[in-house]
Amino acid sequence: MDNEQLGLFAPPRRLFTCTPSKLGSYEDCPRRYRFTYVDRPSPPKGPPWAHNSLGASVHTALRSWYALDPDRRDRAALPTLLKATWVSEGYRDDAQERDVFRRALGWLESYVDGLDPHDEPVGVERTVAARTDTLALSGRVDRIDQRDGELVIVDYKTGRSGLTPDDARGSRALALYAIAASRVFRKPCHRVELHHLPTGTVAAHDHTDDSLARHLRRAEATAADITAADAALAAGTPADEAFPVAPGPQCSWCDYRRSCPAGVEAAAKDPWTAVDRPVA
Repeated sequence: MDNEQLGLFAPPRRLFTCTPSKLGSYEDCPRRYRFTYVDRPSPPKGPPWAHNSLGASVHTALRSWYALDPDRRDRAALPTLLKATWVSEGYRDDAQERDVFRRALGWLESYVDGLDPHDEPVGVERTVAARTDTLALSGRVDRIDQRDGELVIVDYKTGRSGLTPDDARGSRALALYAIAASRVFRKPCHRVELHHLPTGTVAAHDHTDDSLARHLRRAEATAADITAADAALAAGTPADEAFPVAPGPQCSWCDYRRSCPAGVEAAAKDPWTAVDRPVA
């Protein structure tokens, strides 16, 4: 049997299974990636962050709002929806938590006032997926709209700082969501939007096929780097060499700060720090 015939029976190439957040974790800090996805058991995490609790609460409240009958989608439904989805972890005390709850409710009320309750999205908290020659990619999109025959990726943000079109343009996650949504629904998808609820602003970017392809190539390059690091670790390279630390300001916010020598040197942040300052 010649080599060409043998190729017919060769096992299929193993794809790298990932989400945008998994790729982003490696790009931010390979050691953090190792702690999250490689080490078993993983090192213990620090306490929950209040800003994560806030973000999860607001996202889930909006999902619940869209699950209502269109005639019931108004601001009057929001207090009950937010209370039902509220995550209480990470706040300094009850007073701060109550203040943040009121703030979040105000964001939601202002936001839904600008929505058409009868406008049904293509998807809400929808998982989309795509395959390339090297990647098996998936991710969950906050909302997928359809406008003028094309899909639009909508991502809710609740952080302190406002956002710009450059943030939308540079977001690897949004670009990969656009690629995956286009393949799942078989419709073009080029526009991505960051909806910043604290300021009521939208940062948007209209991708081209070329710019989406560039994001995908960079994702595949990151996956290749991860695969090489995994192989080096398996071959006996020390873990801290195969997955080196990338120290920086982000160390103060890392869940694994206490398990990382570089992280311990960074200034510690209280779990409620990011919700204790006004929106910039």
